[in-house]
This record gives sequence, C-alpha cells and structure tokens, in this order.
Amino acid sequence: MASESPCTCTTLRRITRAVTASYDEALRPAGLRITQFAILRTLDRIGPVAVTRLAAEAALDRSTMGRNLDPLERRGLVRIAVGEKDQRERVVHLTDAGVAAIDAAAPFWIAAQRRFAADPQAEAVIRLADRLGAARNA
Repeated sequence: MASESPCTCTTLRRITRAVTASYDEALRPAGLRITQFAILRTLDRIGPVAVTRLAAEAALDRSTMGRNLDPLERRGLVRIAVGEKDQRERVVHLTDAGVAAIDAAAPFWIAAQRRFAADPQAEAVIRLADRLGAARNA
C-alpha cells in the first residue's frame, strides 16, 4: 500500500514519546516520571478519588492506572483505601509525602514547560494540544 504522506498516528506517537522522554529527564532529579507527576497533580486538584475516575481524568485505562499507582503507593506518595460506600471500590488519596513530591518536582516541570514552549517547532504541538483540550471540554 503506497502512501503519499507518513502515517499521522505513527508520527504523533513518535512525537509524544520524545516529549515524554524530555519531561521524564527534566523530572529525574525529583525522582518522578511525567506520568507520576501528572497523577499526583490530578489528585491534588480533585482530592481523594476512585481509581476508575482518576484513570478517566488522566486519559488512561484502569489497569494502566493501577500499574502507575503501584510505585507511588510503595513510595508513600499515595494511599489506596477501600471505598466507604462500596467495599469493591478503591479510593486514591494524596499523602503529605505526595504533596511534598509535587512541590519538589514543580520547578523542574516548569523549566521543562518553558523549554518546550520556547522551541519554535513546538508551536504546532501546543496548538494541537489546545484544540484537543477544547474538544474534550466541549
């Protein structure tokens, strides 16, 4: 099958892997990966929440969220408890150590944001992210 242009999906996946690697490297001194940092910030924003809702907020499936929460729980950054109303539900709580981890990582994240925003080639990615965010909120 011949194609006149590269596969958009493959191209976007390559871009997201490169951006993720850049943020992971920036957050390395804080001991977090960008996905972990995003999860902690989401918990800080919305408070204790069921794993299923947290996964939806982070645009991850529930099993992927579970795998991402395991190391955060082992490090004491989150606590996972049984739901009060439904014993089958697992509710994720941000711990004081998790808040401290956000505070420690935030300067590295801000620096990565600024570096990315200053890159002239990033403009198209930023516009796409804005459009996708607007579509999600519509």
